[in-house]
Amino acid sequence: MFLHQLNPTMKAVTVVILVVLLALVFDPVTPSILLFSTVLLMLVGAKVNWKRYFLYFLPFLLFSFGMFWTTLIFGKQPNSPDEVITIWTFEFPRESFIVALALALRVLSVAALSLLFIFTTNIVHFILSLIQQLKLSPRIAYGVLAGYRFLPMMKDELKIIREAYRIRGVHQATTIRGKWSQYKRYAIPLLASAIRKAERTATAMESKGFTGERNRTFLRQFTITKKDWLFLVIMLALYAAAVYTSSSLGFLKLYDGEL
Repeated sequence: MFLHQLNPTMKAVTVVILVVLLALVFDPVTPSILLFSTVLLMLVGAKVNWKRYFLYFLPFLLFSFGMFWTTLIFGKQPNSPDEVITIWTFEFPRESFIVALALALRVLSVAALSLLFIFTTNIVHFILSLIQQLKLSPRIAYGVLAGYRFLPMMKDELKIIREAYRIRGVHQATTIRGKWSQYKRYAIPLLASAIRKAERTATAMESKGFTGERNRTFLRQFTITKKDWLFLVIMLALYAAAVYTSSSLGFLKLYDGEL
């Protein structure tokens, strides 16, 4: 699919630019249009598990609703309290409602952009792209990549330690205090295992000629193509259209630190 084939660094730069641009406006129309466009782009240009996508999006929905409600109830006194919006039988100041809605939609829009990157980007390709396009130090990049590879191993190691304790007659704790004490016992063997794995990885990399130099060859070459520039142009065009629509409707407002 289109989004999966993009250069990871270019995709990340595009997302960062849009997040910064979203921070400059504070109206409900711009983030809502960008939110809808981002989800639609995911639907057309990406192959994702939508159930998993919704599960990842759900915490942001809850967080944005909490921000909307708290901003609406505890926000500063509006300049025109007589202008109200009626929802069912409740009346809210129009200005406070728009501010709260703008804040909530901006959170959802940033979340949609972040999930677009997460669900369409391979972490290994992203690290390699950072080395090749942004000239990130290979020492840092491969260190991060090795740590990322260790995470599943640590999970398996924790399972082995638990089974070892169960064989010795130490059962799973049921209270919070007992779980805390249990995890403290797990910490030392986990740390020792992580150190051993890190030493073996460092020795293996050194024995295969890894020196951390920037001038090296890569099995996987990443370049910035016309498709990557097209993606940047499309996203910026969507943002410009959203800003223009908001301005035409009279909602556009620059962010000035208001909450």
